[in-house]
Amino acid sequence: MFGERYFSSRDRLAGVMRGIVSLGEETHTDLSEHLPFDELREGLGKPFLFVVCGEVNSGRSSLLNGLFGRDICKISPVPETHRVTWHRHGPFAKTSEINAVFEERRRPIDVLRNFHLIDTPGTNSIVKGHEQFTRPFIDEADLILIVFPISNPWGSATWDFISRLPEAVFPRVVFILQQVDQRDPVDTPVILGHIRDLSMKRLGRVPPIFPVSAKQAIEAKKSLSPDATKLDRSGFAALEAHISREICHSRGRRQSLETWRAQSAYALRLIEDRIEDQSRNLNIQGRFLEEIEREIDRMREQFVIRLPRHLSEVAEVFQTEAVVVSKQLRRHLGAIRSIFRLFVGDRTGQKMEALFVERLQAAVEAVAKTDSAEVAEVCRTHWSNLDERVQQNLGIDLGKVDSIDESLFTAQRRFIQQLGRAARQGISNLKVRHQLDKELRRRNLALKSFTFTTLFLLTAGAICGICSVPWLPAILCSASAAFFCGGVAIALITRKTLVAEFQERLLDTCGLFASTLRADYEEALRIVFQDYTDTLGAVRKHLAKEKSAVEPRLQRWKELFLTLKAIEQEL
Repeated sequence: MFGERYFSSRDRLAGVMRGIVSLGEETHTDLSEHLPFDELREGLGKPFLFVVCGEVNSGRSSLLNGLFGRDICKISPVPETHRVTWHRHGPFAKTSEINAVFEERRRPIDVLRNFHLIDTPGTNSIVKGHEQFTRPFIDEADLILIVFPISNPWGSATWDFISRLPEAVFPRVVFILQQVDQRDPVDTPVILGHIRDLSMKRLGRVPPIFPVSAKQAIEAKKSLSPDATKLDRSGFAALEAHISREICHSRGRRQSLETWRAQSAYALRLIEDRIEDQSRNLNIQGRFLEEIEREIDRMREQFVIRLPRHLSEVAEVFQTEAVVVSKQLRRHLGAIRSIFRLFVGDRTGQKMEALFVERLQAAVEAVAKTDSAEVAEVCRTHWSNLDERVQQNLGIDLGKVDSIDESLFTAQRRFIQQLGRAARQGISNLKVRHQLDKELRRRNLALKSFTFTTLFLLTAGAICGICSVPWLPAILCSASAAFFCGGVAIALITRKTLVAEFQERLLDTCGLFASTLRADYEEALRIVFQDYTDTLGAVRKHLAKEKSAVEPRLQRWKELFLTLKAIEQEL
């Protein structure tokens, strides 16, 4: 199709402009005053307008069909064009009668997207009043094709029509000598000479003249294997080359392209400035977020600084619970209870450890509950101040993030549970029960000896009594009572010693337990503040999304810039 270079440049420029519009929307750059959005929606530039004039049956419709290789106009031996007909593109075939002498025909033919065609009634037509509808199109036309039939190129109606044309349109007028296939080729130069002479006499100038055969051109273009030789003989090659030059060198059209290109370049500069601003803002916002995270770290450090005081409280709790558990052990190691457990099994060590773990864990969790409530309150106060700062610096409403109260409640619960588990594990690591069990086994062994001897002597005395042995039963029973009293005395003595040693060992391990709990306390505290920091996830996601979008946008900007530079070279 003729004018391909112009249309290629125009389509590339349209593509660049659409890309600029899309990039402008993504970067929130206002381009409404810098790009011709209406032109873009309509395809960037109105279609070229061709007006075809000539006598009845001069071959105007055939000429249009031959130029575009499509059956745009109906061809018939009898006059078909009795109205001014406007051929233009439409999604489906539709003919609209505007009035008695003017109609619009829309056809789903791609070539009509770039070319609008005005086919007029014959200059010698009996239709009256059509010139008043033709004149506005002639004034706006990019090309005016005056068709002369080779059988009568001197028709007065056509030449009178040409004489009435405004002076300004003559640079866009082209003479077409149609149907040259109906005469001997040697006659064509002679007829062309007469047309030039007549034009000089009537107009004072000679427009470009092209002898053509639309019939041969149509046959060449519609054949299954296009015949280039036949197309050359039709004369359409020279005509189409002239039309291409007119299209590609149209000063007004190229000025429009250059204007749009300049506007596009300016719009790209605005987008570049916007991308640079966004990059700077993202860096500032990133530093702002880092500052917030440092604030949270400083808040955590304030609690870590207070940790020795908290650990001293935990040590006091540990000592208090050690005394309480020692008293429980004292009651548990009573003589009668101890002798009774010789027969049912002794689980004193396990019970004392479980009691100590339970009481100490509850005490540590109570301290952790108080601390976590204080941490949550500090975070809640910080959050209330942070909301306004984030809104001002990042434009993000933290109120739309998940409830801070729910996040802090979950963090508190985890803090208490973690310290409770740490207390339980810390007691297990002290191995207090291990030493207690060893001492209890030695005590129970001694008590078993006294108990066995007591029972043995008592049994022997009973047997002697049954046998009526004089004095021996009394002696054996007295010895049994003496051993029983000895066992009770041993139980009381060992209880006092064992309880005192157990309490002393517990108190000695207090420092070790506190130092062990310190690492767990710091870790639990770190997790609480990490959970609080995680509530800023929406801010991080926003910044990460924007940062990930900047680089592709910058790459697209570079591609659009290079393409626009190439178009500038073409223009």
